[in-house]
Amino acid sequence: MEKAILNYEDLLDMLDDFLREPKEFWDNFYEDRTKDIPFFKVKGPDENLVEYFSRGIAPKKVLEIGSGPGRNAIYMAKQGCSVTALDISENAVEWAKERANEEGENIDFHCVSLFDFEFEKHSFDFIYDCGMFHHLAPHRRLTYLDIIKKALKIDGYFGIVCFNTEGALDTPDWEVYKERSLKGGIGYTEERLKEIFEKEFTIKNFRRMKKIIQPDDIFGEDFLWACLMEMKG
Repeated sequence: MEKAILNYEDLLDMLDDFLREPKEFWDNFYEDRTKDIPFFKVKGPDENLVEYFSRGIAPKKVLEIGSGPGRNAIYMAKQGCSVTALDISENAVEWAKERANEEGENIDFHCVSLFDFEFEKHSFDFIYDCGMFHHLAPHRRLTYLDIIKKALKIDGYFGIVCFNTEGALDTPDWEVYKERSLKGGIGYTEERLKEIFEKEFTIKNFRRMKKIIQPDDIFGEDFLWACLMEMKG
């Protein structure tokens, strides 16, 4: 007997079934650390994140979502932040913990989906997402935004790094479900990305990420957007 759609969560679960199961995919993605993935080769943080801190944001309590091997979480811990970092992949969290131990940094890592993470409301000064949002199915955006707003302090900052249309196809929302695929991630135009966030956030800095030639101590690829926002009061 098929499950009935009786509430909003049932509807989201039904739409999830149109697409691949994310935990299995990301565990496989992080299983081989030698793969030719740009950010696998860099231990340092995103170049835009370094810029935000150098220009004066000084959060005490930070939440990083989709933290991967821990590059940005470790950097923010070194800046004196209390960092909570989430990733759905056990392999990614294990790798991040190893790196944090090597650097002598104490970070609160959790292997959990953002949608299952329990937190105290309005407790984070800064939330950072490098690479999760463009892998998020359209039907999950509203819940994603709701969680960010509930977790962030009023006037807190939210930073996001995601594919522009050189990093992935600008797949329309309805097409995702017709094709039953995110096609490796959604590439956002500037207009499309701003439309999603402008109602709830003031955009402080929006630009293409700077490409950093490796090897280097920081990471950057120009097929990504880098955006810093402040939550409206």
